[in-house]
Parts: sequence; structure tokens; C-alpha cells
Amino acid sequence: MEHLKALGLGEQKIKETLKNAALTGTVTRAFSFLSAGVELSATQKPLLFQACSKIKPQSAQFLELLVRKIIDKSLDTSLRVDTALEYVLANATKATFNEAEFDAACGVGVVVTPEEIERAVEEAIAKHRDDIVQNRYRFNVGKLLTEIRAALPWVDGKALKSEMDVQIFDLLGPKTEADDEQVGKKRKEKPSANATAETAVNSATKAATTPASTSDRSDGPRTMVDLMRNVDFHRPGENFKTDGYVVTPETERLLKEHLQRTGGKVRTRFPPEPNGILHIGHAKAININFAYAAANDGMCFLRYDDTNPEKEEEKFVLGIRDIVNWLGYKPFKVTYSSDYFQQLYEYAVVLIKKDLAYVCHQTADQMKGFTTEPSRWRDRPVAESLQLFEDMKNGKIDEGAATLRMKITLEEGKMDPVAYRIKFIPHHRTGTQWCIYPTYDYTHCLCDSLEDITHSLCTKEFQSRRSSYYWLCNALDIYCPVQWEYARLNVNYTVVSKRKINKLITENIVNDWDDPRLFTLSALRRKGYPAEAVNNFCAQMGLTGAQTSIDPAALEASVRDVLNLTAARTMAVLEPIKITISNYPHDGPVKLPVADFPNAPEKGSHEVWFDREVYIERSDFVENADKSFRRLTPGQTVGLKYTGLMLRVESIVRAGGESGGLPKELICRSEACTATEKPKAYIHWVAKPVPAEVRLYEKLFIHKNPEDSNEVPGGFISDCATDTMRSVCAYVDEHLAGSKVYDKYQFERVGFFSVDPDSATGQLVFNRTVTLKEDAGKTN
Repeated sequence: MEHLKALGLGEQKIKETLKNAALTGTVTRAFSFLSAGVELSATQKPLLFQACSKIKPQSAQFLELLVRKIIDKSLDTSLRVDTALEYVLANATKATFNEAEFDAACGVGVVVTPEEIERAVEEAIAKHRDDIVQNRYRFNVGKLLTEIRAALPWVDGKALKSEMDVQIFDLLGPKTEADDEQVGKKRKEKPSANATAETAVNSATKAATTPASTSDRSDGPRTMVDLMRNVDFHRPGENFKTDGYVVTPETERLLKEHLQRTGGKVRTRFPPEPNGILHIGHAKAININFAYAAANDGMCFLRYDDTNPEKEEEKFVLGIRDIVNWLGYKPFKVTYSSDYFQQLYEYAVVLIKKDLAYVCHQTADQMKGFTTEPSRWRDRPVAESLQLFEDMKNGKIDEGAATLRMKITLEEGKMDPVAYRIKFIPHHRTGTQWCIYPTYDYTHCLCDSLEDITHSLCTKEFQSRRSSYYWLCNALDIYCPVQWEYARLNVNYTVVSKRKINKLITENIVNDWDDPRLFTLSALRRKGYPAEAVNNFCAQMGLTGAQTSIDPAALEASVRDVLNLTAARTMAVLEPIKITISNYPHDGPVKLPVADFPNAPEKGSHEVWFDREVYIERSDFVENADKSFRRLTPGQTVGLKYTGLMLRVESIVRAGGESGGLPKELICRSEACTATEKPKAYIHWVAKPVPAEVRLYEKLFIHKNPEDSNEVPGGFISDCATDTMRSVCAYVDEHLAGSKVYDKYQFERVGFFSVDPDSATGQLVFNRTVTLKEDAGKTN
């Protein structure tokens, strides 16, 4: 704690850091290298924390060197510390360490004078003078800054930006009204070139959750398209304006060619693996990608990331497409990573020829983790790797005996990720044409490039892959999209891992991928959740970069909001008890009109039978009740909805004819409801009923996070609740007999229900979607 305070960290940052035992230990070790009495300057504190938080396990032995260099002011900028971290990681396995080479690589002692900065800015502005004069303050000076930093790698960023601003002002003069108008038209509150992805997505969340003014407030919830209109992402072709984007000498040309191919349209993609069913987290990804394209008059691809033939099946391909359509989105084009297998192979050959990839014979176990031994085949001759890669392609090398690896270290410290592996398994689309298959790390960014994706939108766990994403596109001198990250959608009381859901199925805890107790999208649809409710829920969660876990009640609230407006009211009795009306006022059965939506009768109506024999909920009758019970008792009347009558108990028929048996039938007398004679409550009922199976579902897991070993030491299977699905034989109104699968109703005073696909002619099956907001004992 004291060491973290000494680094100048705020209270919240200290709390977050203490949760990371490894980082806390590294900070403690760093302070052990400081001499007694040494006080860190305001500049050194963040640099020391930067070194501690970014150093990789493979290069941990160099922490003392980094601390010493920060203290003696050799490493005096964030750029120098980052360069030092990269250098020690790259040289971690060498037998000897050359400190002089380290200093040279980190620019130790290199000073860029104000005169050099002034001269470099003058030369850059002169080179682009015509474009600057034409575009004025709309010209992107970030391009100039990148060029200058390439020539003066150790220049002070603030000094450079200040000099650039001065010289641009000298050239163009003060901003005019026309300049301000043009900037305003582009985008409100446009982020700077250094704005982070998290800033951009959080701005959208803030805009979406801020109450609308009275003049523009809509009646319904904001949609995901509304949300995505407020996201401050880069415009097509302005990739270089985003933080972390790597600019090369080819970038400008590649972006111009990209714009010529796309016409400047926004292009996104939803790239699922066809090895399982989509879950609630995928709903957010689907909405973000499709809605951002729609909000900007763009297009969104549905691209199947089918690079692992071992687990992919055509049924998952069809299931994913079905769910995307169900959510209301139509892909601009359906593509597959396998469409590009030949091009991806050719790209791999280029990498080998550039000595940026090599064939390796380490086993999968030897490559696991982040502190693995460097491959002894890393520096093998290019010609040898080319021949071996060809042999891999032609099936001449056994599965597991060789891989193609890229010469790059990922942010988390993983060295040389695999680009290709051997699998003698037929592919669901290409059959046996290929026996080498590319990995995600290799495939994803290249397919994004080939499809001219402008915004590669993904969840935060892929943030550590961003540098490799840019590295690979730039290594091949091809168009490089921009990767933006957002927080994934986590819901409590569930698991979404394909492996874990499969375990639930094989253990006979749930029936299949679409079991309504799961949070797969097919399960939610089967349970009766409307697609609109799922989309609205995603919009309400926003686009924040902060990781959060949402209670299922929030999703259920969205479902009720939609079903309240769309699910017709009807009467159904889940646990019936028979009532015979001794003085039934009609000659026979009669039909009564009932509004589908009592508060909006213009939306239609249906007819229900009323007869001498009706059925009510068993819970609506109690023999011995207290004063709070407002429904039917031997001494208290209750009204029958829509009939204008109330019932009074005359006698009770008991099971087995015994005086102590449970009531099985009530003999009641009807009385007219008048202005002076009214019951305390009205209940629903059914006459001439149609039997139906009704399935009532409860939460599958006991704890919020069934995967947390601290909460659930026995594993997620041990956290499954018992009796999470109960089936009852209910009675429903006859007019429901013709219902179709997924038709949705509000069973009055009971809840919202949906017709299950198990239904057949004459055998209706309903799933309870959600309960009503009201308490079970409350009447409407």
C-alpha cells in the first residue's frame, strides 16, 4: 500500500492495483532496488509504475536495470520506457546483455533541440503546403506529426505539437467562421487523434443514457441505431486519426485505394465461429456491428470464422444465420474465412519470404503459457521454411509435428503466435482440399482487410491482440482497418461457454442448446423473449468500456416493456379447481367479447365461452383466510371478470367424499354486481377449456457467478438448483387452439407465455416467459 502511495496513485487506482497480486509484487520488488532516502520526482513516479505494469515475466530479471535507468534519468520519457521494455523482452534469452546497445536502442542521452523541432516542422509543412492551404484547419496534422516522429524518434511530443500549432497558425491565420462550420458539420465533439477507444464508446453510452430534452423525447426506448449515431469512431479513410494506429509509408496510398473501392462507406462485420449456438453476449456484438453500419448508411458482413474444422458443423452455420435474422438484421453479404484460404496461404508465403514467419517443431505443450523457451527453429533459413510450409500444405508432415509461427510478441507476452497448424480433418465447406488451417490471430485481421472493413469492433479481451492485428496487415503492406474494443455483456446466474453448456447437456441438467433455462439466443427465443426486447436491452446497456455484470431482472424488464404492448391478454388457469354455478343465469353456454388489450380496445378482441361449469385458480380459493385475502372464501364473494357476476360459496365437494379431504369442486351461487354490491376483487376463469401443457422455469444457478471458485468451490455443475422446470396441465381458452409456435400472450394475473415448438395439433405447449411485475397475490 505504501509503495503504491509513493507512486502518486489515487485511492481508486490503488484499490484496483491491490487486486492484481502479480503487479503488487512487482512494485514491491522495484522499490527494493531503490537506495535509502531516494525520493521519486513527479516525472519518475508514472514511469516506474509504467515499467512495473508492462514488464513481461520473460524479462522480469531486468526490472532492476529499468529502475536504475529511471532513477538516473536515462529513461526519462514514456516512449523510452516502452522501448526499453521491448528491448529487454527481445533480448531476454541471450547469454550476454550489452548495456551500451540497450542505451542506444532507447535513445539514452539523445536530446532533440528546439531548433531541430522547428526545422523538422518547417520541412513537413512545406512538403504538404498545398493540401494544408486547401483544407485549412480540416487538414489532419497527425500525419505530419507521425512523419516527424519517424525522423526524430526521441522528440518531446508536447514540444512538437506546440511548434506545429504555431507554424500552422502562422500559415493559415485565425480560424474563420467557415472553418468552424466545416468542423461542426463533420461531427459534434469530435475526439482528438489521441482519444482512446474507451473514450469513444463511453461517449456513446453517456449520450444514450442522458435524458432527452422535452422536444426530442420519444415514446419508446432508444434503439441501438440511436446509440451508435453518438459514437465518436473515426470516419472511413481517417484510420490514422485513432490512437495506436500504426502509420507506414504505404498507409496513405492504401487508404486512398480503400476509399476508391468502398466509396467511403462504413463497413463492419459480425464474425462468429460456427461451433456452437449464439448467446446473450453475442446479441450485443450483433447489435453493435449491424447498428453502427445502419446508423452510418453502411453495410455489415456476416462472416463465419470457420478455421477449425474439428468443431464446426453446418447446423451451427444455419442456427447463427437464423438468429441474426430473428434479431431483425440482414447481412450485406454472408462470407466465410474459408472463402479466403488460398489468399491467406499466399500471404503466409510472403511472410516467410520476408523472414517474418518460420516453420517450428515445438509441440503444443511446449508452446503453452507466456514463459516458454524460444524456438530453436526461429532463425532457420527462409528457403527451408518455405519448403517445409509447402510440405505441410501437401500433407507430408504429421499432425502436430510442425506449425507456422509469426515473429512477433503479443502485448500479454506471448511470443511468436501460431499462424498455421496441421489438421487432417475434412472441412465443412472445403472438404479435404486443405490439411493446414490458419488460426484466429492470423486470419481475423487479414479477412477484415480483404473485405475492406472500416471498423473492426470487438470485445475488450481482444485489446491485447491489437498490436499484432496492425503488425500483420502492415507486414504484408495491405490495407489495415481500425480495431475498436468495448466491454462484453456479462449476465449473472448463467454460463455461456460452449464447453460448459455442452457439459450441462451431457449431464442431463438441460435438454439442448435451446433449453429455456439457458441464455443462448435460441433458448431466449424459445422461452418467448421478443427480439425487440433483446435489442432494446443491448441498447440500454450502452457501449461502455467498463466490465460489468447485469442481473437477469434487467433483461426481464425489457421483455415486459415489449410484451405489455404486443402480447394479447387471455385467460388461462394453471392449477384449476372446478366451480359449478347452481343458478347459472343463461340457458346454455354463451360467448362473451374480451378485448385483446383492455387499455386499447381498438387493437382487437376475442370471444370466450361462459358456462355453468367454470375453472378458477386453486390459489384463488381458501377455506380459512385472514382479512388480507381478498378472493373467494366461504364467507366472501369474488367477481368473475367480464361476466358482471360475483360468486358466493354454497358448498364444497371434497376428494373421496371425506369431510377432511381436499376441495375438488365448489358449488357456488352467482349474484349480479351492482353499484352498491361489489366484490373486493375480480379473478380470471376458463369455461369449456382446452387442456395445455405449461412449463414454468426458474433460475438454473444458485449463485450470481457459478464459475467463481470462491463462491462455488465444487464447480458450476454443483451450483445447479433443483426443480428448475415444472410442468403443469393447465386449461386455456378455446380461442388459443389455433395458436402458432412463438405466439405470445399475457395470461391475465399470471404472467407472459409463449407457444413452444414442441406443440402439435391438439397438444399446445406453453413456456412461461416472465412473470408479471405485480406480486402473485395481487389482482388486476
